[in-house]
Amino acid sequence: MIELVKPALEHLPSYKAALERGWSPDNVRLLDATREQLAAIEKDPATFLGDLDDSDGKGLPITLPDGSTVPRLPGFRRWIWDGEVAGSIGLRRQHGTAALPSHVLGHIGYAVVPWKRGRGYATEALRLMLVEARAVGLPFVEITCKPHNVPSQKVVLANGGRLVGRFFEDAAYGGAESLRYRIDL
Repeated sequence: MIELVKPALEHLPSYKAALERGWSPDNVRLLDATREQLAAIEKDPATFLGDLDDSDGKGLPITLPDGSTVPRLPGFRRWIWDGEVAGSIGLRRQHGTAALPSHVLGHIGYAVVPWKRGRGYATEALRLMLVEARAVGLPFVEITCKPHNVPSQKVVLANGGRLVGRFFEDAAYGGAESLRYRIDL
């Protein structure tokens, strides 16, 4: 059984160990994000943890894959926990609207550590995160994934998602084709 936990000092050694094994919580920036997070943990663990829960969007800007930066949206991250960190899932939004800027690929993003994939962790983590999305007042969430990412598509569909269309990602992400799913809350 898994649960979502708010990132905390007691869970940080497990999270850091997953990063050190080469896992990335960022499916787009991959190892660049891993290196940045390890450096941030080393520099100031408390600040690193605080930055993962930014409901006002006042944190540092976000670096996109092309190196450009954009303002941070309000959001928070939870760690997928089964006695140790099994992954990460985050929710981002704008106050007062369900709309997202074009550079934001969806309300929810998740990543499970490779050594625990195929066990239903992402499906359950998304189900739990949808409860939190309802609690902040979102009428729906959008989640995107690449056409070849069948496991992620199954996770979204298992949680009531429906395909609303194909689109080309913002140029900052390379303009690749992607799928947009919506889950009504």
